[in-house]
Amino acid sequence: MTEELQRGVLKTWKDDRGFGFIQPDNGDKDIFVHISALKGMARRPVRGDVLFYQVGRDAGGKFKAVNARIEGVELMATSAKISKKWLWIAFAALGLVSAAVAAYAFWVNQAA
Repeated sequence: MTEELQRGVLKTWKDDRGFGFIQPDNGDKDIFVHISALKGMARRPVRGDVLFYQVGRDAGGKFKAVNARIEGVELMATSAKISKKWLWIAFAALGLVSAAVAAYAFWVNQAA
């Protein structure tokens, strides 16, 4: 909706459910924030944190915080995740190579 960064204080936070409400500095109504809006933060938010965020809308048209970050909290270094598909391919390749080496060793021992 808007590219402009808003600032507010986290008024409530339900850590077990991963959401809370921000009290915007500009006096607007409280805005919903979900943990998914805080991707990459080094820690989870706590009540009283200052948040910077953009405003978006959910599927029902209600306003929500998006692209949020906690003031003074670093972003975690992104780790390169290997998908399960590539792990299975690597294990299968390792199995095939192992079988080929075992077959070759067997063949060499039979020929001698």
